[in-house]
Amino acid sequence: MIIDKLYSTNSIEKQNKKVIHVILKNDLLANLKDNEEEILFGCGCFWGAEKGFWRLPGIITTAVGYAGGEKKDPSYRDVCSGLTGHAEVVRVVWNNSEIDLSDLLKLFWECHDPTQGNRQGNDTGSQYRSVIYTTSKDQLSKAMESKNSYQKELQKNGFGSITTEIEKDIKFYFAEDYHQQYLAKPGSRPYCSAMPTKVTLKDFNGSNFKLNKKIWSHYNWDISHCILRGDNTPIDFNL
Repeated sequence: MIIDKLYSTNSIEKQNKKVIHVILKNDLLANLKDNEEEILFGCGCFWGAEKGFWRLPGIITTAVGYAGGEKKDPSYRDVCSGLTGHAEVVRVVWNNSEIDLSDLLKLFWECHDPTQGNRQGNDTGSQYRSVIYTTSKDQLSKAMESKNSYQKELQKNGFGSITTEIEKDIKFYFAEDYHQQYLAKPGSRPYCSAMPTKVTLKDFNGSNFKLNKKIWSHYNWDISHCILRGDNTPIDFNL
C-alpha cells in the first residue's frame, strides 16, 4: 500500500479501530485483497471528486488526502498555503472483477479540465492541479495511453495541452476526518469547481472498459455541477 501513515494527528486520530466509509460502509484502512487495486486522482477540490468516484459500481472505498509534495503528514492549512507542494487527491480502491482502471480514467478525464495547470475553475493554486499517481507499471502505462488518446480528442475540440502530472508510487496522507466523504455529511456545503470539457474519452491502447454505457448517463457534464446534483448512493450495476 502507498499509505505513509494509517493514523495521524491531522487525519484519523483514533487508533486501533476501523474507519468506515460513510456511504460504502467499508473500512478506509483495510488491506487490499487479491482482486483489488488502488490509485490516486487529483482533479481540483477533492470533495466533489471523491463523490464522483464512490458512486461508480465496483468501488470498494474512497478517501481524500494529500500527495505529491514534500512535507510529511501535512494539514489542510499546510496544503492550502501552496508551500508543501501537495495536491488534493482521492484514493480510490476498486474490485478488478467489476470495474477496470479504464472506467476510472474515463471519469477522471471527463470530470474536469486537465489543461488548466495549477487551478480548476475558480480554485487556484498548485493543490488543485490535475494528477494521477499510480501504484503499478500497468496502471502507469494505461494512464499514459489514456492521456495521449484524450489529448487528441481535446485538440479536436479546441483545447490546449494536458498538464496532468502522472507518476508512480507517490505517498498518500489522509486528510482530516471532516473532509472524508464531505458531501455526504449533514450540513455540508455543496461545492465543486470542476470544469468538465464535455469531451469523451474513447478507446485507447490497453483499454478494457467494463461498465455498462447506461451508467454514464448519471454523469451528464452538460448539467452545471453534475456531481453535486447527483445522488450520494452508488449507481446500480444492473442499469
